[in-house]
Amino acid sequence: MKKITLLLIFIGGTTFAQDTIMPLWPKNKIPNHKKSTEKEEYKESGGIYRYAKVQEPTIEVYLPSGANANGKAMLIFPGGGYGILAYDWEGTDIAKFLNSKGIAGIVVKYRLPSDVSQTEKYNVPLIDAQRAMRLVRSKSKDWSVDASKIGIIGFSAGGHLASTLGTHFDDRVYEPLDRVDTESARPDFMVLGYPVITMDIATHGGSKFNLLGENPSKELIDYFSNEKQVTANTPPTFLFHATDDGGVPVENSLLFYKALREKGVSVSMHLFPTGGHGFSLALKNPHLRTWTDLLYGWMETLE
Repeated sequence: MKKITLLLIFIGGTTFAQDTIMPLWPKNKIPNHKKSTEKEEYKESGGIYRYAKVQEPTIEVYLPSGANANGKAMLIFPGGGYGILAYDWEGTDIAKFLNSKGIAGIVVKYRLPSDVSQTEKYNVPLIDAQRAMRLVRSKSKDWSVDASKIGIIGFSAGGHLASTLGTHFDDRVYEPLDRVDTESARPDFMVLGYPVITMDIATHGGSKFNLLGENPSKELIDYFSNEKQVTANTPPTFLFHATDDGGVPVENSLLFYKALREKGVSVSMHLFPTGGHGFSLALKNPHLRTWTDLLYGWMETLE
């Protein structure tokens, strides 16, 4: 049975949908899933709500008011080293910010690599990301979204997943299930915040281990080193990163910027001198928080 959470508010005889949670996959048809005793976890830690061991991937949809909507939408991939999802910090908070700019925000609760509950775990996040993009495109008319203006934003390891989708959107990593899978998985634009990009030198060790395992082959390392996978058809990209990032070296963004330039892909990059890692909206830092204004200005140029 399709699980949908819907909050309805009645104002002046009008009904407004505040958010909708939808499963990515038909029941009992989740690719690369194997039966196990592993259980999904959701808990608060350090003021951030986190998912771990995701078993039922979903999208959570936040729509702006009809009067403010500009037809754009963004899928949001929270980070967490492929071990957890910082679901509110780099997910629902981002969706609410996007709504304030008239943009639909769709938070993707994607599966995290697991040897216990998955086969070929390295493909699983990409499988969910492709399906999420196709599902949103299939619902674009229902949500008053322009199907040619659907982008993605990812943070840290979520930035790696976003860049993986942006460079591997045509790869067949699962068998089509229904009409949703006839839709394109290519993002129209891509936003990467302090992203993990490479699985080679300058990678984030935790993300690499969780995604690829202890001794991955060179083939796997190259495949998921997204600076090596850029083509002329990679979507226009906006990058932002702090130079003093001690978790994910700024070289990740630099490598991707260089690869995009070499392939003639439109790219904008903003490097901040300080800020560290995992700053989300950076609301308490007057300089760092300007990335959201820079992003919105860049998006205006995509018209």
